[in-house]
Parts: sequence; structure tokens; C-alpha cells
Amino acid sequence: MEDLQSLARLELRQPTEYFESIYVVEKVIYQARSQYQEIMVVELRNLGKTLILDGWIQSTLIDEHIYHEALVHPALSLHPEPRRVLILGGGEGATLREVLKHNTVEEAVMVDIDPVVIEVAKKYLAEWHQGAFEDPRSRVYTMDGFEYVRRTIDSGERFDVVIMDLTDPFGPEIASKLYTVEAFSLIKQVLNQQGILVLQAGCSTLFPKAYEAVENSVRRVFRYVTEYVAWIPSFGYMNSFILASDSINPEDYVERLVETVDSRLRERGVKTRFFNGKRMLAMLLFSGVRLAKPG
Repeated sequence: MEDLQSLARLELRQPTEYFESIYVVEKVIYQARSQYQEIMVVELRNLGKTLILDGWIQSTLIDEHIYHEALVHPALSLHPEPRRVLILGGGEGATLREVLKHNTVEEAVMVDIDPVVIEVAKKYLAEWHQGAFEDPRSRVYTMDGFEYVRRTIDSGERFDVVIMDLTDPFGPEIASKLYTVEAFSLIKQVLNQQGILVLQAGCSTLFPKAYEAVENSVRRVFRYVTEYVAWIPSFGYMNSFILASDSINPEDYVERLVETVDSRLRERGVKTRFFNGKRMLAMLLFSGVRLAKPG
């Protein structure tokens, strides 16, 4: 990626097959290439501090809470008692922050391949992690998530929820092997009986081929697979998420979804800025999911 130190107050472009987004860079705070990717922290006009990896916006100060709450809380709210949670990716620490809001969580394991991203987050993105890295319930590893899952299968450790907070399936290749049938099959083996997998899967409308490839892979492994979406202003599109489980189906909650989610958030002491029961129902319905009454 071209050095943006010389492009401050000019444009950062994110082209897709359908449209091109233009962002005005006010200030470059950090820029370096790690072993795995180009890492930047910049100030974008109207969006504030922003993390960019390989030229793609990951999250911005103004709306990161929408993305991270939408990623984390649907799965944790559906699970009756999430005690152990595994996060694959999530270098900013914001996904970890949201997981730890649930007082049922006894241990949250975060695995990100790039130690530089984590160090950059600790130094420049305090608004994102808010001390989550130092929480006594947190275990943070810098290694390949694929390899971590393999080792976890052998160790016998199991999780109630697995969260995949990776770069987009249509974006950099660094996370591509974690969007495969093989990877989902391995992840299934580290889930408890009532376990839930949730992943961010890019955008099903703007990148349909990439999304469908991921969804089809998940469907080959799990019994229940459901898409939901949330509008992320800084992305300029509806971000698609996928819930997958062999025992918990969101469609079974149609008549009590709002009540179930809100009561669990309340009982667990979870405070959010965006997410609640009505928003969860809306995210499911907006994706085109038909929530028929069970039976």
C-alpha cells in the first residue's frame, strides 16, 4: 500500500465490484508492515481513529461498538450459560471487551496470529479494548488460530461459544484457511454440546460469491445455520454474520426472542450502546430470514 504519510488529508479508496468508497485521511498515527500484513492507525474525517489492515478498514472509533456488539452478543445471548469463549482474531481487543461483559464468562481465550496488531491496539486503541487484555479472565495467544484449534482438540478443552473475528473472506488471504469446511469441522470439535459458532462473513449482497462459499462451508458442518446483518456506517454496507450450532436454532425463539435476549443481558449485567433484543430480531429479519413458529 502506498505510504499515506504523504497522503494525509487526501483519499483512502476501498473499491469493490459495485462501488468505490472514498475516505479522507486527516492524520496518520501509525504505519508499519508486520510479518503478515500492512497495519495502519489513522484519523479519518467524520469517523475518527481507524484501524486499517492491508488497505481495508477494520473498525473506526465512531461505530466500532455496532460491529463488535453485533458480532458478540447474539451468540452469547442465545447460549443459556456461556462460561468459556474462544475468539479467533479480534486483535483490537474490542471483541474480548464485549465477551467479558457477560458475568457468566469465566474464561475468554483470544488467539490472533499477528502480535504487532495486539501491541498496536494496546498502544493506540485503548478506546477499543478498554483494559480487556488485563482482565484476569483473559488468555491471549499470538499464534495461528487454525493450529490453536488443532491443539485444543487434542487437549480436550471445550468452549461454549467460538467467535471468528477475522479479516473478510474477500479481503486479505491471511485468514482464508479459517473459512473452509476443514476449519469449521475442527472448530465444531472444540464446542460443547450446546455450543455456538458465530463469524463475521463480509457482505452477502456486495460480495455474494465469497459469502456463499463461506455459508455453504458452514452448512456442510452444522445443523442450524442462520445469517443476520447489521449496517456498519464506516464500511458502507450491511455486514453479514453467521450463527451456527447443532443444538440451538434462533428460529425456535421467534415468539420470545426479544424477551429472552433482554432478560439475559439484564441478568448478566451487560450494558450495550447498540445491541438489544429488538435489534437482534431486526438483524435476523433484515437478512431475509423467515422466522416461522416452531412445530
